[in-house]
Amino acid sequence: MPCFSLSRSLSFVLCAASVALASGCASRPEEPILQPPGGSAAAATAARIEALLPTDVLLLGEQHDAAEHQQTHQQVIALLSARGLLAAVALEMADVGVSTAALKPSATEAQARDALQWNDKGWPWATYGPAVMTAVRAGVPVLGANLPRAQMQSAMADSKLDVQLSGPALKAQQQLIRTGHCNLLSESQITPMTRIQIGKDITMANTLSQAALPGKVVVLLAGSGHADRNLGVPQHLPADLKTKTVRLHAGGSADLDKTDAFDSIWPTPALPDTDYCAGLRKQLVAPKP
Repeated sequence: MPCFSLSRSLSFVLCAASVALASGCASRPEEPILQPPGGSAAAATAARIEALLPTDVLLLGEQHDAAEHQQTHQQVIALLSARGLLAAVALEMADVGVSTAALKPSATEAQARDALQWNDKGWPWATYGPAVMTAVRAGVPVLGANLPRAQMQSAMADSKLDVQLSGPALKAQQQLIRTGHCNLLSESQITPMTRIQIGKDITMANTLSQAALPGKVVVLLAGSGHADRNLGVPQHLPADLKTKTVRLHAGGSADLDKTDAFDSIWPTPALPDTDYCAGLRKQLVAPKP
């Protein structure tokens, strides 16, 4: 074979190999961007997580206005991700059906908000965004898990939801609806509002079940009522899913003896005294003429 033909053939082979390599690099998934947390708070959280493992599902029940609780969310997600144990993060703060699964670890916060159809008025992104983005950076999907508002009306009329809890648990849940709304609801509203709560718990439980992976942990971020083992999401999870529940508790000693409802209670500093009923009263009680 002439020398020029050999040279031309070799050049073609090298060029084809280069194109193939470039194509392979372009389609290769992005590596996770992991930043394990440091400091004494993260070390304490790591020890608390270790005491709960192994588990398939970990429910973190927060108080929504406690900033330390959302910081704990971020620590848990970062620590489990760094160990390769995090399967997914499910959120009360986004409706079921949305997900960041299609995003790359380098995705922007705007892309994450769009993927989750985030409602900043209801759930401030500045509060929950750090935990969400920690999961995104780790290449872990974040899933909406809440009952959509469009389905709440039908849930209120669905009498089948009344039998999803035992009689005593249903009565306890109804009482929590009363006290949670500062005893401002009319009695006719208690059953429909309880059905919404149960519908939310079932929707979250279904999301967790579908996201579960052997040897890994699905984490739910939700209000503490949803994490209650006796009344909330755990009541609707399959029996073969190992589940651990945590209540993040802001100060004080009230209700800390209710350990049967949670596997662990993680205390955080107390918050300033707040009259939560004042704002609700303005919404629910019509002003006098």
